[in-house]
Amino acid sequence: MRNLLVATALVLPVSLAQAADVKLGFVSIAKILNSAPQAEAASKRLEQEFAPRQKGLVEAQKSLRKQEEKLSKDGAVMSESQRRSLENEIRNQARELKRTSDEFREDFNLRRNEELGKFQKQVLEVINSVAKEEGFDLVVNDSATLYFSPQVDATEKVLKRLTTK
Repeated sequence: MRNLLVATALVLPVSLAQAADVKLGFVSIAKILNSAPQAEAASKRLEQEFAPRQKGLVEAQKSLRKQEEKLSKDGAVMSESQRRSLENEIRNQARELKRTSDEFREDFNLRRNEELGKFQKQVLEVINSVAKEEGFDLVVNDSATLYFSPQVDATEKVLKRLTTK
């Protein structure tokens, strides 16, 4: 046990001295996602791609609401078969709307993840490039960082590179 303590005491100053020579960098991924032109372009592509389907869902919701209003307003004066028919139609429309909405959400999430994956790959390449040029030994991001000095923040350099791409 004593030997272990002595060995640790001897190695610790060397480790701390080596750690002092490590050059750290920081990159705010959140800022990059909000500021990079590629993120905005991807968002616009997704919006254009999914706008027609979104519009169709809104129209289907309006139609369903109209049917439900008709049932609540006129249901008391309808014949039993008319009311039952309208209830079935509403139920079928609601089921179809839910299915269509679920498909839309799933398709949108898949495409968003594709776009995000491409963008993340590009961001990582730029971060690696900046890190090598700046001589960083380690670059951390904002997801696990509690504090960073502005001296090690390379976010603006990464954003500048992404803007020129």
